[in-house]
Amino acid sequence: MRILMTTGGSSHSDAALRFGLQVLQPTMDAPTLLTVVKRPEDRPRGQQLLEQAARLFTDSQPAVNLKVRVGHAPEEIVTEAKEGDYDLVIVGERQTHGLMTRVLGSTAVHVVENAPCSVIIAKGKIGQIRRILLCDSGGLQPDILTRFTISLAERITGEESVTVLHVMSQITAASGVPDDQLRADANELIEARAPEGEWLERDLALLAVPQIQPRAKVRHGTVIDEILDEAQEGDYDLVVVGAHRDAGWQRWLLEDITHKVITLLDRPVLVVR
Repeated sequence: MRILMTTGGSSHSDAALRFGLQVLQPTMDAPTLLTVVKRPEDRPRGQQLLEQAARLFTDSQPAVNLKVRVGHAPEEIVTEAKEGDYDLVIVGERQTHGLMTRVLGSTAVHVVENAPCSVIIAKGKIGQIRRILLCDSGGLQPDILTRFTISLAERITGEESVTVLHVMSQITAASGVPDDQLRADANELIEARAPEGEWLERDLALLAVPQIQPRAKVRHGTVIDEILDEAQEGDYDLVVVGAHRDAGWQRWLLEDITHKVITLLDRPVLVVR
C-alpha cells in the first residue's frame, strides 16, 4: 500500500501523521510526507517543516520520503496523489471553520472529492484504532468498501471490531420495499433475503478474517442522523464511508451524505473509492 501523508505544520496537520503511524508496516513502500508552500522561495521553510515532522517516524520502518510542492494546497495534494499512484491519502482537518471555509470548501473536502484513491480525514481525538464503523449502503461496486477496510485493519496492530451499519430510510430505500423490512433489524433482513440483508451478509463473510470481530447493525431514520448518532454512541475510532458511483438523484443524495459525514463527525473518517 502506497501512502501519502500531508502536513502544514499545524496541530490538525500533525493528526494526519499520528494516524499514519498506525498503519505503517516494514513490508510497505516508503510513505511520502508532503507539504505545500505558496511560493518557490518558501521551499526551504517547507523542507525544514518536513524534517521536523519526520522525527515522528524515526523508529518506523520503512523510512519516509519527504516532498515539497509549490502552489495551492488542495490542488497540489490531488496532483501528487495522481502522479504518485498512491492507494491512500491521509489529511488533517480542523474541527471548526469560518464562514469563508464553509462557502469555498476545506482542503480535506477538496481532496476527498478529487483524489483518485481512498482518503482518510484525521480529525478529533486520534487514538489506537480498535473500533471501526463501516457504513454500507450497497452503492459501491461489490466488496470494494469491505475489502479496503480489511486491508487497512490488517495493517493496524492488535484486534479490531468492525460494525457494518446500514440505515433503513424511506428516502433511500428502493421502491416496493415492504413496511416490515423498513423496521427490521439486521438478522431479520438477512433471514428475509432482502437486498440490504444480502449486503450485510456479504460484508460479514468478507470480514471473517483473523484479528477482526465483525457484527452487523441496522438503524432506522434519516441516514446522516443515524450515522452520526451511531458513531457517537458506539465511540468508534474510525468511520468508513464510500465515494459512490450511482447515477441521478441517488448519486447526489449519497454524495451529500458522505460530505456531511466528513464535515460533521468529530473523529477520523475513511472515504473509500
